Amino acid sequence: MDAELKKSLQKFAGQIRIGTVESIRSRGFGHIGGALSVCDALAVLYGSQMTVDPKNPKMPERDKLVCSKGHAGPAIYATLGLKGFFPYDEIKTLNQPGTKFPSHCDMNKTSGIDMTTGSLGQGTSTAAGIALGDKIKGRNNRVFLFVGDGEINEGQCWEAFMFAAAKKLSNLVVLVDDNKKQLDGYTADILNSGDLAAKMEAFGFDTVRINGNDIEALYDALENTKKGGDKPFAIVMDTVKGKGVTEVEETMANHSMAVGDDKFNAWLDQLNADLAAME
Repeated sequence: MDAELKKSLQKFAGQIRIGTVESIRSRGFGHIGGALSVCDALAVLYGSQMTVDPKNPKMPERDKLVCSKGHAGPAIYATLGLKGFFPYDEIKTLNQPGTKFPSHCDMNKTSGIDMTTGSLGQGTSTAAGIALGDKIKGRNNRVFLFVGDGEINEGQCWEAFMFAAAKKLSNLVVLVDDNKKQLDGYTADILNSGDLAAKMEAFGFDTVRINGNDIEALYDALENTKKGGDKPFAIVMDTVKGKGVTEVEETMANHSMAVGDDKFNAWLDQLNADLAAME
């Protein structure tokens, strides 16, 4: 991987984290843990992989993203704002009356959102359907799906995965955010899903497990999905819930957090300092 591109994507991930915290700060609470854990993947996707056009967000040949773990919306909004899909400062109306940025992704409200999500599990099916539709229409685009490790307890996920493999949807890339936590605690304690990479492989996916907070590992894994073939792809990402903000990383109940301005400001100070250190 080119060193200049790596640095650029690392900076993009830092900017996405700042935007995520800024948007949640404007409301005073929100789903911060699982939003911060996918910022690196979003940076690589929108910074090097996806064909999108902020001036033509419904372009038929675009690559598409379905965030089945819809509560990661703040990170998606920060990414899209930085890409120019809408004025960046609008993300600071997160989850407020009349906003275009609800807590969970809504394609009818936010430019650049390809599918409404939030009812966990259902995004897996819609992503598979979108990928099949694009394949039938002869398009060369890819469909990317974020699904959470807690969400994957839903049986619908496995039905969708079985369908994707049966239909040979090699244009579908599933990114499993394996941050080891869900709403009520550790996934291993609530309903242990076992070896997710082995399961995805068994379900018929071309599968790899990587450090999901490592830019270079993400880039290499996503580049591999361009090879086509007759299998959908799965990237099981070992991530840290709350990645990038030390206090959030170290908080057990970090699925959703409500804190005061002093905390948010301290988090932003850390993120801005980390970003400045990349210069």
